[in-house]
Amino acid sequence: MDLDRHDFELDDLVEKIRANDNRLVALQVPEGLKMQALEMMDSIEDESDAKVILAADPCYGACDLVHDKMKMMGVELVAHMGHSQMNIDSGMPTHFIPVTYDGDPELAAVLPLLESHRAIAQSRLESSGEDADIDKEAAKERFLDAVGRVSPLTGARLGLVGSIQHLHLLEDFKSRLEMAGFDVEIPVGGDRLTFPGQVLGCNYSGDDPSIGHYMFLGSGDFHPIGLVLHTGKPLAMLDPYSGDATEMSLERIERILRQRFGLINSVDEAQTFGILIGEKPGQMRRNLAIRMKRLLEKHGRKGYLLALDHVSPDLIDFYPVDAYVNTACPRIAIDDSVRYAKPLITPYELEVALGEKKWETGYQFDEIP
Repeated sequence: MDLDRHDFELDDLVEKIRANDNRLVALQVPEGLKMQALEMMDSIEDESDAKVILAADPCYGACDLVHDKMKMMGVELVAHMGHSQMNIDSGMPTHFIPVTYDGDPELAAVLPLLESHRAIAQSRLESSGEDADIDKEAAKERFLDAVGRVSPLTGARLGLVGSIQHLHLLEDFKSRLEMAGFDVEIPVGGDRLTFPGQVLGCNYSGDDPSIGHYMFLGSGDFHPIGLVLHTGKPLAMLDPYSGDATEMSLERIERILRQRFGLINSVDEAQTFGILIGEKPGQMRRNLAIRMKRLLEKHGRKGYLLALDHVSPDLIDFYPVDAYVNTACPRIAIDDSVRYAKPLITPYELEVALGEKKWETGYQFDEIP
């Protein structure tokens, strides 16, 4: 990662610190920027009268706030880097810094993928009028949706989205894609999303039936996997760092779904479950966890409510339960399940295992609205 091409907006942060005469400031940064944290702390302290504390615990998103701990230390301002503000009351002054990257990848590399995906969307659109009467076996054969749903479409538009570091590129890329002949929409999501076109690992609420396929500006598979699991639509990716164009293949999504179905089957005889509640402000779904406990009781099984700030194998594998249900960050069960000694499933997957919902109607991605 070329850090010289990232804008950390330290001048704006220092100006805010000076204006408020802050004397103790906390810096919270995602894992990918931790190596540069000490240099940032030096810069802030050299340009202001403030002392800086680094919140050195893992930070995976704007849901992962440390404000209660920092307030106890006498911190007056938290500078949270690499994420945008969510619909969460942080409880103390917070300055969110998106950290933008000035990369400008060539569009040509991704155009063949987009044309192929548009053809898939148009084919689905043409046959969507027949979906109302289609039976389950026919739907499976036609594979209208990458996650097994028969999902109606009203259009085959291209949805243009990205991670926070690259959202400033979206309007320019929208114009370029329209010049290339695509009908483009930058979707607007719910309250958890600050900017048009933004996607989070736990929220893809901007999806719309008029969007038939997607292009993602960003790096890595974290957001793309969630986007396809949530929408079931073809997805091309253009990496602003490398300029490479790839796609989230249906084969990979099928492998993930086979893994998820295997986990559902593995808890069929499970009698005791640990129900994980996230203590982080943006992940605390207590009511969902209690609903899962009541659902287990309805089916003659036992659920134990376990609250954790950070979920990891060494913190839960030793409990004498048969399996776990995750109501903390939705991505824990999807991305990290192979790390755990016992099955770790989502609330939807528990409902399937108990017969409350049917796998055949299509996978439902766990999402925090």
